[in-house]
Amino acid sequence: MSARIATAPSLALVVPTYNERERLPELVRAILTAYRDGGIDGEVVIVDDNSPDGTGAVADQLAVTYPVRVVHRAGKLGLGTAVVEGFAAATAEIVGVIDADLSHPPDLVPHMLAVMQQERADFVIGSRYVPGGGTSNWEQTRVLMSKFACLLARGLTPVRDATSGFFLMRRERASGVTISAGGFKICLELLIRSEPSLVIEVPYVFKGR
Repeated sequence: MSARIATAPSLALVVPTYNERERLPELVRAILTAYRDGGIDGEVVIVDDNSPDGTGAVADQLAVTYPVRVVHRAGKLGLGTAVVEGFAAATAEIVGVIDADLSHPPDLVPHMLAVMQQERADFVIGSRYVPGGGTSNWEQTRVLMSKFACLLARGLTPVRDATSGFFLMRRERASGVTISAGGFKICLELLIRSEPSLVIEVPYVFKGR
């Protein structure tokens, strides 16, 4: 076993960014606090799409002090490819995605990881549409569009929140998967193409920003 693999963290959260310089430090601190409180050896992978507000430079500064990796991309290339590049840059065996704008609760991550490990699941999704989940401070039109998209996806997967942007999965399942989705369909596409054996949804409340 190589030293790189032997010392790899157990979890890597990918944070796709575009113009998030104001919130990014707070998010990174919140993720690392959740790691510490949950006893997780984890890292953060920030994938920045050449944000004109200087988010990439902020990410580089955070990487000096914290367990943060930064991937700089040439332009705004889309959420889906940002997630895939983040997964490729990670060294952990379990990878995940969380929004940069604090709409997803970092303190739920240890529970999601525990569920994955205890149940030996391939995929754990933060779900707005299972009992206990929901949305807060989000435009009603966006809620309806999201629910409609998830309803359409039910023909492809039984997952109730297939367009969630907050999930963990085993990195081996993502390896070699070709993604065509550029936006919010990344979770759905990974669900279909990675062929997970067990998917579990964990409720959470999405907070619109």
